[in-house]
Amino acid sequence: MTDNLSQPSFWLQETITPWDIYSHGITRVLAHQKTPFQELHIVETGAYGKALVLDHKWQSCTGDEFLYHEALVHPAMVLHASPQQVLVLGGAEGATLREVLRWKTVERVVMVDIDGDVVAACQQHLPEMHQQAFSDPRVELVIDDALTFLDQTAETWDVVISDLSDPIESGPAYKLFTQEHYQQVKRVIDPGGFYMLQAGPTAPAELQQHTRVIKTLTTVFKQVQTCLCHAVTFGSPLAFALASDRTFPHRPDPATIDARLAEQTLGQLQLMDGETLLGMMQVPKHLRRAIAAEQTIYTLGNPPQL
Repeated sequence: MTDNLSQPSFWLQETITPWDIYSHGITRVLAHQKTPFQELHIVETGAYGKALVLDHKWQSCTGDEFLYHEALVHPAMVLHASPQQVLVLGGAEGATLREVLRWKTVERVVMVDIDGDVVAACQQHLPEMHQQAFSDPRVELVIDDALTFLDQTAETWDVVISDLSDPIESGPAYKLFTQEHYQQVKRVIDPGGFYMLQAGPTAPAELQQHTRVIKTLTTVFKQVQTCLCHAVTFGSPLAFALASDRTFPHRPDPATIDARLAEQTLGQLQLMDGETLLGMMQVPKHLRRAIAAEQTIYTLGNPPQL
């Protein structure tokens, strides 16, 4: 991080809702590229280190990405208890891989990302995030459309983690938030396995995407759980969705989770422990009501639109 907090070179503004804008003070641009799929910026900020921005939307930054990536990866892993085969969809920065590889039980991780240019830029400019995870012999990197990969694979996984950009209709990811995709994912999850995905904002003015993702998932999986995420630089509270055909507790015992993390991981977690997981799974009243009232199901014929 830079100490020059008061003199940004320019401001990166992201529209959160039609009435709300989040502005990040940028000190310099480290990389800029228009790939076949999206526009990439890697920038240096005044307060939160280096950041990845795709199609002018904030993805993650070195200053608080642990709040996002630990929360995305570890709930599914710890509830599974002994994950060996893991599939990551998206995850260009490599931070999701980094967290998966903390698990001693993991034997193989396949990461599928549609945009090799973005992955290469992150490997070059964001070593703080991937921490050489791409070089781990357990990792297989596949540059492909996740839909195509899932259609063609005959393999199955203990845990599938979707670390995808927002479902902008003109972008590469919107189809990956539909019922058809969730059915694809279910087909490649072993019995007793888990699926964890980025599932949109939860602020009262913009929670529709999350409630519709949850509603859609409930048409495919037997149990679906909102997990809250408090990564501050997104400008709005986010949530993940945890799904499985296996019954799992929505009030896990913190001591049991702590013991499992101590035994099964390499440690050095900044966010995740048993108390954190318990808190992530306690959903506030306004959001529970909105989820219960939701009727819209995302499909390829009725996809998310931002």
